[in-house]
Amino acid sequence: MIDYQMYIDGGFCDASDGGRFDSINPATGEAWATAPAATEEDVDRAVHAARRALHEGEWAEMTPTRRGRLLYALADLMAERSEHLGSVETQDSGKLAVETRGQSAYVAEYYRYYAGLADKIQGDTLPIDKPDLHVFTTREPIGVVAGIVPWNAEMLLTATKAAPALAAGNTVVIKSSEEAPAPVLEFAKLVDEVGFPPGVFNLITGFGEPCGRALTSHPLVSRVAFTGGVDAARHVVANTAANFAPVSLELGGKSPIVVFDDADLEGAVNGAVAGNFGASGQSCVAGSRVFVQAGIHDEFIAEVVRRAEAVRIGDPLDEDTQMGPLATEAQRDRIEAVLAESRSQGATVHTGGQRPEGLDSGWYFQPTVIGCDDQTIRSTQVELFGPVMSVLPFETEDEGVALANDTEFGLGAGVFTRDVARAHRVAKAIRSGIVWVNTYRAISPVAPFGGFGQSGYGREAGMDAIYEYTRTKSVWINTSDKPMSNPFVMR
Repeated sequence: MIDYQMYIDGGFCDASDGGRFDSINPATGEAWATAPAATEEDVDRAVHAARRALHEGEWAEMTPTRRGRLLYALADLMAERSEHLGSVETQDSGKLAVETRGQSAYVAEYYRYYAGLADKIQGDTLPIDKPDLHVFTTREPIGVVAGIVPWNAEMLLTATKAAPALAAGNTVVIKSSEEAPAPVLEFAKLVDEVGFPPGVFNLITGFGEPCGRALTSHPLVSRVAFTGGVDAARHVVANTAANFAPVSLELGGKSPIVVFDDADLEGAVNGAVAGNFGASGQSCVAGSRVFVQAGIHDEFIAEVVRRAEAVRIGDPLDEDTQMGPLATEAQRDRIEAVLAESRSQGATVHTGGQRPEGLDSGWYFQPTVIGCDDQTIRSTQVELFGPVMSVLPFETEDEGVALANDTEFGLGAGVFTRDVARAHRVAKAIRSGIVWVNTYRAISPVAPFGGFGQSGYGREAGMDAIYEYTRTKSVWINTSDKPMSNPFVMR
């Protein structure tokens, strides 16, 4: 059993009242680590530490180039320790070790990208319509940033918040998920080793109440970045009524994948498999509504069923495993309930739909392909966060687009076709923050990430994120050698 500590004001610490909670290994269903349960006092201490670092001392006076060098050093250390970081994330979340190691190494690229941007955040000189006035703008740090990250990709989702915020000169307080906090707690050790000044990066662990509420409503927090579910997001938005902090929300999705009958079948199947069974389906951009044009519908079903039944399920630390467990028991229970309801509505489970044999410990679930006639079926409506693919037929391009847009979400979407003109038409018509054409689940620190509708607002990654973490100041300078005119003399 590993007993972790939080990271506040440049030091590791326990909760002020000594409270702790267990972190469960999803592959075994047993506790393997504990973490502090932060109190309101702990949150207040972290925010005040971030506020001091913002306005006093080394960080406040540091040049943007120097900030970039610290981020470069952090990126190098992450890449060097990626195997260890990945191993910890696998034990804590159940994600495949081969995936977590690779993702930890790639997350370093987010810090490198923003390290390079740190001294390239520029303002403008304005061609003002008044004589003898020189006017320019600067972009300044917005302040103390509160970041709330979920368990399914904590290292990545911490990077999409902390990297641009730090590059722009802000200070941050990250609240990790109570479901799998260990990866970010390990990351805090790297921040400490690199030598960021105390208070610049703070990490607290605990529950939505009181920890999350106290952080997002704190009067000294100037910006909130939240990734999670819609219901929790409503609380976050309500909390920020107390401090008027701008919020970005990266929420869930029920992303469509539209497969036309001229698509490369192998590529389309690969996209659907990656979009539904990768990370055991525990992805906010999971392409869980797959619309297949009638001409290839049956062939597509047969091939994805074959691929689903060939997936090797097991210990996520085993290099040969292709799909590990779900992260929580509650997820598995919810998936089973939704599938039972969907069957009662007339859906056909082509394969999967149950717990695999021989894996009695842990929260495993079979990759599932379910055929649906329309979108009244429950599995097509709710985000399951598990390996469940709902497949629906369509006839025409217009119908495919209409079905794809028939959702309250709008985070990701996939389009598979060999017709370049159609690809452009459909990508434009689908209401979604991200559209992948003939690929799926690709990400980059260069490309903005975010959604429409119930999938949230604001953007992470890319230059857009720098603008999210800065505010514009206009400076007016009178260049005339004459005194300012008398305001009471009108000419």
